[in-house]
Amino acid sequence: MSLAPVTSAIDLAAKPSWRSVKNSIASGLMAAAVLAVATPLVLVLASVIAKGAGVAFHDFPDFFTETVPIVSRRAGPGMGPAILGTLLVTGVATLIAVPLGILGAIYLHEYGARQRFARIVRFMAMVMTGVPSVVMGLFVYVTWTLTFGYSAFGGALALACLMLPVVIGTTEQMLKLVPDHLREASFALGAGKARTILSIVVPAALPGIVSGALLAVARAAGETAPLMFAVGAATAYNGHVFGGANTALSVQIFGNATSSFAAAQDRAWGAALTLLMLTFLVTLVARIVTARVQSKR
Repeated sequence: MSLAPVTSAIDLAAKPSWRSVKNSIASGLMAAAVLAVATPLVLVLASVIAKGAGVAFHDFPDFFTETVPIVSRRAGPGMGPAILGTLLVTGVATLIAVPLGILGAIYLHEYGARQRFARIVRFMAMVMTGVPSVVMGLFVYVTWTLTFGYSAFGGALALACLMLPVVIGTTEQMLKLVPDHLREASFALGAGKARTILSIVVPAALPGIVSGALLAVARAAGETAPLMFAVGAATAYNGHVFGGANTALSVQIFGNATSSFAAAQDRAWGAALTLLMLTFLVTLVARIVTARVQSKR
């Protein structure tokens, strides 16, 4: 028996095929892309932590509790009113935008589908995604602030307008990923459309819906231009949502970072680190709650 065919098969197996070469090239390109994306993120995080930690934790806990200095060139804490204002404005905006966005996405996908009104709403939501935040701030300034004055609610309205199209878009995409046979099985068991959506469709898409809501919250928490037109620039605590000027971390970051005084710039770095930690904590809590809800179901 000749060993030539066996030797040829071994040689072919030993030589790298074009498919494995393409796989290696694609893997290398993906790794390079991940590195290119992660490098700026890591550098930004490292810069904020390095420059903000010394400011935020040097006077701990005064930096997180004391009022904002009226004289910007004075060194020292704090950012307490800005932290409270950020929580108020972002929280109220979330309460407005997330329920409306989820309900709007449910209508667009489950009820409206390709109807004319649904197409118009979907198009307007897509257009709103690209509207600059300063335009939203001017809109709220004309429609709300000029009539009722500066308030945390005005800032929440501006942020809700920015969050709404993000929540609608992400929620609708998550609903599209729910298999139709789950809906058909629910209908076959006698459940109505509303019951099916509430008990089957929404829970199946819940992780993606939460991710979209967190993305919208993260965008809203870092917006500055709308808040400058709506909340004002307070330096003292104001826990009222509808009355009086307020402030936020993003507003304080912008105001202190553009100052020529070193003390104000240091406070800007501390405020940036504080905003980063708040966003991380909100994301972590939302993920934990979602995981527990999913595990119980």
